[in-house]
Amino acid sequence: MLNICGKEVRIEGRLLRIAKLDGDGFVFLEQDPEEFLAALRASGRRADIFTFIQRLPNTSPLYRYPMEWENFAAVEVTTFDHWWNHQIGFKARNKAKQAAKKGVVLRGLEFSDELARGIWEIYSETPIRQGRSFHHYGKDLPTVTRETATYLSQSIFIGAFFEGKLIGFAKIVMDDTRTQAGFMNIISMVKHKDKAPTNALFAEAIRSCAQRKIRYLVYSQFAYGNKTRSGLADFKERNGMRKMDVPRYYLPLTTTGKIALRLGLHKPLKSGLPAPLLAMLRELRAAWYRRRLPFTSGT
Repeated sequence: MLNICGKEVRIEGRLLRIAKLDGDGFVFLEQDPEEFLAALRASGRRADIFTFIQRLPNTSPLYRYPMEWENFAAVEVTTFDHWWNHQIGFKARNKAKQAAKKGVVLRGLEFSDELARGIWEIYSETPIRQGRSFHHYGKDLPTVTRETATYLSQSIFIGAFFEGKLIGFAKIVMDDTRTQAGFMNIISMVKHKDKAPTNALFAEAIRSCAQRKIRYLVYSQFAYGNKTRSGLADFKERNGMRKMDVPRYYLPLTTTGKIALRLGLHKPLKSGLPAPLLAMLRELRAAWYRRRLPFTSGT
């Protein structure tokens, strides 16, 4: 990790070294990019490309750097009542109501060892989610505690409880200007899926953003490269989110970076595969997991 102009920078890759802000998508470049790049070059650490993304509501390019379009799954927040009555579908509304009827209680939380343990128990429930290996499964409690404790001064924690036990949580990270906030995580126990705690957590996140005058709530991306529609994308859409394209800039810092950018080597290899092939491979993977571990659904 490298500190540049007060921002933590992560450099990844071996042959092609790409630098980005730690927490990219939650943390944004505040200062003049040229000043930042000069400091990055002067650091003595080799990076071939520096990339950063533009925050909402700036959907038009602000800089004349090489760029590609990326997207956020975002909902514009005014008031909770407006979202509830005009921005979401009836299914999402009914699901959120269902949670309360079945005894799910929501409340804002401060980070604590107790919260970290509850999150660890949620992570430890199943090794597979959404048809793929769940990357938090198998982590020990100290690791989960350390990872959950990031960006605490900018974080909002919401817990979903049933009979006094944490069955789901959301961690929302606000940007420095408190214009945009994003889900760093929103997850519930699969065995309590019938109570729709994730829908209730989403609704409470909207309420929290409205109370804090945060204009946009983001849940990662709406579309991922060539990936076709998914259950997660449907969940986002039903909850009022839409695809908002924003520029992602790629600034070559070395000759290697310039060549790699020209050849498209800065992109993941799977980005060049046809969408139908990727969909087929994902379905094969999900079917394999279903055969091995029947208890594998959930978000």
